[in-house]
Amino acid sequence: MDGGNQSTVSEFVLLGLGHSRNLQVLLFLIFFMLYLVIVSGNILIMTLVITDSHLHSPMYFLLTNLSFVDMLLSSNTTPKMITDFLKENKTISFGGCMSQIFFSHFIAGLEMVLLVVMAYDRYVAICKPLHYSTIMNLQRCIGLVVTAWTVGFVHAMSQIVVIVRLPFCGPREVDSFFCDRPLVIKLACTDSYKLKILMNIDCGVVAITCFILLLISYTYILVTVFQSSKTGASKALSTCTAHATVVVLFFGPCIFIYVWPLNITWLDKFLAVFYSVITPLLNPAIYTLRNKEMKNAIKRLWLRHQSCPSQLKVTEEMLPCPAGPGQHLSLFSAPTWPQRSFFAPSDWTTA
Repeated sequence: MDGGNQSTVSEFVLLGLGHSRNLQVLLFLIFFMLYLVIVSGNILIMTLVITDSHLHSPMYFLLTNLSFVDMLLSSNTTPKMITDFLKENKTISFGGCMSQIFFSHFIAGLEMVLLVVMAYDRYVAICKPLHYSTIMNLQRCIGLVVTAWTVGFVHAMSQIVVIVRLPFCGPREVDSFFCDRPLVIKLACTDSYKLKILMNIDCGVVAITCFILLLISYTYILVTVFQSSKTGASKALSTCTAHATVVVLFFGPCIFIYVWPLNITWLDKFLAVFYSVITPLLNPAIYTLRNKEMKNAIKRLWLRHQSCPSQLKVTEEMLPCPAGPGQHLSLFSAPTWPQRSFFAPSDWTTA
């Protein structure tokens, strides 16, 4: 591999998801609607957490970050894919292609670490409930989120600094709807076999490390809950299943796209669509919209916008209740701090 970028390719051609004109129009309508749902759903979640004082806790702060990252994940490739459905020539500039690769890995690494941070938050809430407010204080939460962003950035840089230096001098057709790193490397005018292995190892280290940390966190959670009460165990199993679903939905496509490629074109395209569109669509529903506190927050938001003053009264059932004596915290139930605002540093317990 030459030391400099001798690329003579100024743009790449994306082959997309199909060639039939009628299919293109149908896919345009479907993905346009899905993208609107993704953006509006995640914006709703962020708005609720920011405006509703009952949701000012570490768990929902992390959920807000997840919603923001999910919007970035979908926005990296989906808008380009949607507009290309209406174009005959689906091209992307060399710089645009490199940007898609960079942000794909940046967001993937960021979300993996963020899922680990969320698992740690649940571990502390369930295994060390009396120390929760001390351990998960504002400074630590911000530090953990910054760490997630840093890991994602470093991982993306480790990929892109190598790819931009590859010589692209001939083939320029990418058999996908976005610049997928393995497919772009395949177009380089050099033997990239060893490079593919090294980059897969790089992705594998991040993905497998995060996956192992997730398994450790939830193993501790399950052991703790099983030792406490059968009722708590049942609730924890239910909520652990929900989180495990999100982990599988996110890590599954990542592993088969970047860590252990299957080299089956139609399957790679399906996994890429699932990763960039379906996962950001399902995460809000799995993590928040099935959460009782989030549903109550939606009701409170709706009541605040009603014209009749009598409807502004919040019923007792809509207020989150902390776990009482003999009750075990649910995986999605953060300890309630009625008099504290998550976004006010002075109200936080410092470690």
